[in-house]
Amino acid sequence: MSRSGSQFLEGLDDGRTIYLDGGRVSKVVGHPAFGGAARSIANLYDMQAAPENLEKMTFASPKTGDRVSRMWQLPTTYEDLVTRREALTAWAETHFGYMGRSPDHVASTLAGFYMGSAVYEGHGAERAQAVRDYYEYARDRDLYLSYVIIDPQGDRSKSRGEGGNADLTVSVCGEDADGLTLRGAKMLGTGAVLSDEILVSTLRPMRDGEEKWAFTAVLPINAPGLKILSRRSYEAAANSDFDYPLSARFDENDALIFFDDVKVPWDRVFVNGDIRTQFAQWHSTPAHSYQNYQAEIRLMVKLRFLVGLARRITETTASINFPQVVEKLGELSAQLQVIEAFVLAMEVKGWRFGEYYLPDRELLYASQVQSQDLYPKIVQTLRDLAGGGMIMLPSSVEDFANPELAALIGRSQYSPAVDSIGRVKLFKLAWDAVG
Repeated sequence: MSRSGSQFLEGLDDGRTIYLDGGRVSKVVGHPAFGGAARSIANLYDMQAAPENLEKMTFASPKTGDRVSRMWQLPTTYEDLVTRREALTAWAETHFGYMGRSPDHVASTLAGFYMGSAVYEGHGAERAQAVRDYYEYARDRDLYLSYVIIDPQGDRSKSRGEGGNADLTVSVCGEDADGLTLRGAKMLGTGAVLSDEILVSTLRPMRDGEEKWAFTAVLPINAPGLKILSRRSYEAAANSDFDYPLSARFDENDALIFFDDVKVPWDRVFVNGDIRTQFAQWHSTPAHSYQNYQAEIRLMVKLRFLVGLARRITETTASINFPQVVEKLGELSAQLQVIEAFVLAMEVKGWRFGEYYLPDRELLYASQVQSQDLYPKIVQTLRDLAGGGMIMLPSSVEDFANPELAALIGRSQYSPAVDSIGRVKLFKLAWDAVG
């Protein structure tokens, strides 16, 4: 059933093994590197569970009748698809599109696996049933899943197993009546520090002879032997949410996950040793397109935020009516509308996958190609419009605590639209967004 933010936060205190800055993290909630992001995820669950949002953000579980998040919804009509998109949009708006692996991302992956679970039947009826059962398990508990589907780089001139480090990429090192044993590393565990469980798989195709790497499984993030090696935390370096309003709240973190002889029971194994099913589960089911549909919705929200930020900057600097600035703002708006149009069009041009109604794949992937081209252009335009305003700022919020400095800031950080504090906050936000 739909859970609250406090329930999510309580679940983080489960003994998971996280390493950062040379030591083990004993507690996620309140930690300088993770506490802000944890609170932001909790806010998603609180927003979803609010009585006024239940109809928009949740639906009745077909199994229990309890309300569960629409991120798990399997659309059968165009209207279902739009309703789900509106819920995902509302979630993304709480973090301005900055949490790229919020709970709705891998939930979309699992929903895609479920809708295409017939693909697993050729690999084994037990594996197909494991997919269906686990989707229902995660849905009805409103779990937050992360995933690791990319191999560590290592020696990229060699195939898996050809280098000198046999444990580099996670593989099946043992198998018995109880399940599989996993050993090795995988990345990029975005959000893994904060998640309840983690999906382990491989996205790219495999060759004959690579069967021991061809597995897909899901396990609790606190599974014995599962070790999370965090990258440097941007949140920890954000000394205040005044100076770093985005980094202090939305750094979901990335991590390398090492599996030190981790046991996975059979009911959590989707693929084992079948290189064809391993690849087909992504592209012969809706999984890959459905998860990237969520990603484009999130990007749409992020671009709305950046375009709005650009306009606010030009209002603050009183340049909004300059002809060249009007032209740039118009370009930004048009670039945003390209992505919005793609999202709407892929729904209208949706297709049938059995009983399900899904976004058009061709438009989805076209949108991703255009996104990769447009995003850096939007960022550069925003930097151009902000100019030196993002650089020439007080060193930190502490400067305002010094009366002499505060007076100087008031005289030098001038805007006809806002006071000096408002101007500094805006440009600090711009720096954190695109600086």
